[in-house]
Amino acid sequence: MARRKSNAPPKATRQPAKQKFSSAERSSLYASREAAKVLGTVLRGDAERRAVASIKSLVFSPSVRNKRGTFALVCETLKHLTVIKEVLEIANVLNSKWKRQEPLVYIICYDILFGKEPPLIGDAEKFLMKRKDALVSSLATLLVRKKAETVDELLGVSQLNGPLKPRYVHVNTLKMDVDSAVQELGKLYKVQKDETVPDLLVMPPVSDLHAHHLVKNGRIFLQGKGSSMVAAALQPEADWEVIDACAAPGNKTINLAALMKGQGKIIACELNEERVKRLEQTIKLSGATNIEVFHGDFLGLDPEDPSFAKVRAILLDPSCSGSGTITDRLDHLLPSHSADNNKNYDSIRLHKLAVFQKKALAHALSFPQVERVVYSTCSIHQIENEDVVSSVLPLASSLGFELATPFPQWQRRGLPVLAGSEHLLRMDPEEDKEGFFIALFTKTSKLENSNSSEIPERECRRRRKQGHPFLWPKVFFRAWNGRMR
Repeated sequence: MARRKSNAPPKATRQPAKQKFSSAERSSLYASREAAKVLGTVLRGDAERRAVASIKSLVFSPSVRNKRGTFALVCETLKHLTVIKEVLEIANVLNSKWKRQEPLVYIICYDILFGKEPPLIGDAEKFLMKRKDALVSSLATLLVRKKAETVDELLGVSQLNGPLKPRYVHVNTLKMDVDSAVQELGKLYKVQKDETVPDLLVMPPVSDLHAHHLVKNGRIFLQGKGSSMVAAALQPEADWEVIDACAAPGNKTINLAALMKGQGKIIACELNEERVKRLEQTIKLSGATNIEVFHGDFLGLDPEDPSFAKVRAILLDPSCSGSGTITDRLDHLLPSHSADNNKNYDSIRLHKLAVFQKKALAHALSFPQVERVVYSTCSIHQIENEDVVSSVLPLASSLGFELATPFPQWQRRGLPVLAGSEHLLRMDPEEDKEGFFIALFTKTSKLENSNSSEIPERECRRRRKQGHPFLWPKVFFRAWNGRMR
């Protein structure tokens, strides 16, 4: 006899209760993941010897929520990175899965060994906390091997001493006047107007403005003095067309837009796709409407193209070693900074950078209607500064350019290794708390006959042919006003 099926509904299976986490635990989880993402980007760039955004730029991008916590976590992890790596090697606790997530492992290991013990809310945290005893034991073993009594001895980190650098703030006069900014910021800190750069404010080093509403709404930008001097040195007129040759992240581009009172046109060039996004964010935040973003290589622009016939000024701040802002960028924390082959690597890299810098400067000078060109770096090295200027002086002279003197009241000038070095501007890392270099070329006369320009023009054409012809089909304009004017 068949057993009769019951019509009763099946019993619901009991689901395990979902674990609830506190806001502090969730915040810790997010901070560690954000820190791991930044750390991974920085370490990949350092390992491949290619320039990436500074740690500060990456941390203070809009996508990072807990900026202060993330910044501290990344810096402290980098500071202890050599120790963390050796501890992990001695402990031998990582399987292939976690070896593929090394930046996150480094972040959590820092917290376990030197920071605040992480909450057990992520798989990585649970995995490493189960092996905490092995990690701590391996650290003790490392101390014995290195004959060190403390972790500080183990690190051997050289501290950068001396007075701290002031906090500089550039007022975006497209949105706010300087006096209003002084009044608003003065509610929190002592504020002074800079003696050299218009629209630049000087505040105490401890001034923390990253979360300030004037920063978030684009009325002020956190920008160093050297960087702020570049656009001011170019002095574009309001109705000019200007090229910013290497524009991202966009602070100097915004400086240009403000100096031009939102008029004229600025073509902001950037080759790297991720940096283009950052540039676009900066422009949008600033409210500038006279900037058009060109996603492509500045060297791929044809000076004879009618689209650039009205360009009167070019700002060229190309990729450089960043040696003048090493403290700001925190590059001294990166593995390559203390590597045994660092000096040899620097020499090779500096040579490659200088080759590009010379080519870019020669290209900027070749635009027929350009009257002013500024070349700047945040480098202290002669090979990237005076040597680059010296190499293009014959071409510049043949095209009617000569060196002019930006900020005549500024005392520190170029190294006396070329004629005209007194026109070049230098900032000193010790005296000015950053290293910077600015050269200003101005066109003093139109060439009266074609013979005087034949050789330079042929040379310019030859260089363009050797440049990047493959870029032309790929590059494109992203115009904020929707069209080229």
